[in-house]
Amino acid sequence: MEQRVWHKHYDANVRPSLAYEDLVLPERLERSAEAYPDAPAILFLGCRLTYRELKEQVDRLATALAALGVTRETRVALHLPNLPQTVIAYYAVLSLGGQVVMTNPLYVERELEHQWNDAGCEIAITADFLFATRLRHIRSRLPIKHYVVASIPEYLPFPLRQIAPLKLRRMKPPAIASVAPGPGVHLFRKLVAATEPDPPAVSIGLDDVAALQYTGGTTGVSKGAMLTHRNLSCNVQQCITWLHCAHGSEVVLSALPLFHVFGMTVCMNFPIGAAAAMVLLPNPRDIPALVKAVVKDRVTLFMGVPAMFHAINEYPGIEHKDIRSVKSCFSGSAPLPMPVLERFEALTGSHIVEGFGLTETSPVTHVNPMGGLRKAGSIGIPFPDTDSKVVDLETGTRTLPTGEAGELLIKGPQVMAGYWNMPGETADVLRDGWLHTGDIATIDEDGYHRIVGRKKDMILASGYNVYPDEVDSVLMKHPAVLEAATIGVPDPKRGESIKSFIVLKPGEHATAEQIIAYCRSNLAAYKVPRLVEFRDGLPKSGILKILRMTLREEERAKAAAGTKA
Repeated sequence: MEQRVWHKHYDANVRPSLAYEDLVLPERLERSAEAYPDAPAILFLGCRLTYRELKEQVDRLATALAALGVTRETRVALHLPNLPQTVIAYYAVLSLGGQVVMTNPLYVERELEHQWNDAGCEIAITADFLFATRLRHIRSRLPIKHYVVASIPEYLPFPLRQIAPLKLRRMKPPAIASVAPGPGVHLFRKLVAATEPDPPAVSIGLDDVAALQYTGGTTGVSKGAMLTHRNLSCNVQQCITWLHCAHGSEVVLSALPLFHVFGMTVCMNFPIGAAAAMVLLPNPRDIPALVKAVVKDRVTLFMGVPAMFHAINEYPGIEHKDIRSVKSCFSGSAPLPMPVLERFEALTGSHIVEGFGLTETSPVTHVNPMGGLRKAGSIGIPFPDTDSKVVDLETGTRTLPTGEAGELLIKGPQVMAGYWNMPGETADVLRDGWLHTGDIATIDEDGYHRIVGRKKDMILASGYNVYPDEVDSVLMKHPAVLEAATIGVPDPKRGESIKSFIVLKPGEHATAEQIIAYCRSNLAAYKVPRLVEFRDGLPKSGILKILRMTLREEERAKAAAGTKA
């Protein structure tokens, strides 16, 4: 790795290049189970699985899946919330040389059909309530030969196993449903219990594809990023080194959805690589459950997004909860407002670092140092063995000087092999070893990066480039604003006008005129929103990321309806 300006800001124990262990992900689980067999691997409600028990469950399921036909490169859909079965299934599939296709449980029938047919999935591991309500009626349109159906209560200890179904059936939407085994339908726990842990030995290469990780589709058609064992294993080792983890002693909050690449790496693969305990929570929006888990299980590493940190800060009576076990936090997916960061650190005594990543990069590429210079609002500096530069938006070939905004390019061992069955799209984004991210960034004199927007989000107003992230960062500093999202809307004179959607803090009041006046004091005139709309909430993804694309679609629909009228 060539010397870069940001290397001088690395913590003392972090080197610009790492000596990676050539271990595929199942070997990392085996290593942790051998070294820490009695250490907790999974904590879920009343369930506690040690690393020895987790490895045995993985081997049992792998044996059963092999009998159902899973071999090298068989693609298996994992269609589950954060459950013990999700972790077991993930590592069982990979241990057979299969490829996991992580699937959002909130997907509707159309989205499931697209993803599973595009990937050519043969097996689906799903939850009973999803099978009963979403899959049963579209089975004929799916390529699935076998369904393995899990239930939330089946890994809970008695008497919770008896009580949980009664509580869960009252939930809306239902979190449990009755599913009977039959041709092509198998019950997860019964399949595991009836099988001896004797999986076939499979040779797995570091450059074999481990996961087809589909992009969120927030900027177009969802694409399957081919993430190899090398990509994922290197990213785990980069995270362990960067976060100064003590093997066998950390407790990681695993509330981010495991079907999302951020959750998959930092809430599942990273803890297993560090022999840490995963505190699994199925719903990152369930703040009472989240706070309870932090207190009860003495969480030390908090993996979150800004909405989670803010919600805990505002949780009634949080000052009286003992959450000071948290020592380090990693925040991603969106900028973390400084007041939110400062209050959370004051409540916990922890240290928060902001970072950045993409589906195509396994995902983590940039993070602020744990012990060195932290620049609030920045995504920090590149990981070891990760190079980064900013190029012009027109040709993508000219490297820009310090401080100038352009497209962010990334190179490193965590960068994907390409998009599944999309050679054209792969060639567009992977050029000469560099991933063209589509994100617009600046790099300062210390090598710290800031994301100012996405190319597809950029607003062209009267010939000026306006980056929505910059507008939103100003809006978020207004004392009455809780959330903000800015987009461009068609304007016959200006090309596009700037429109901001605002969610106010509870009990606060502001007018559109006041918001616009505030922006005028903090932004150049051409960046100031012309339109402001107040809302009770903003559309978000499963990882609580604000979806500007949804807002743009709503605006287009309103414009079309107005034209017809």
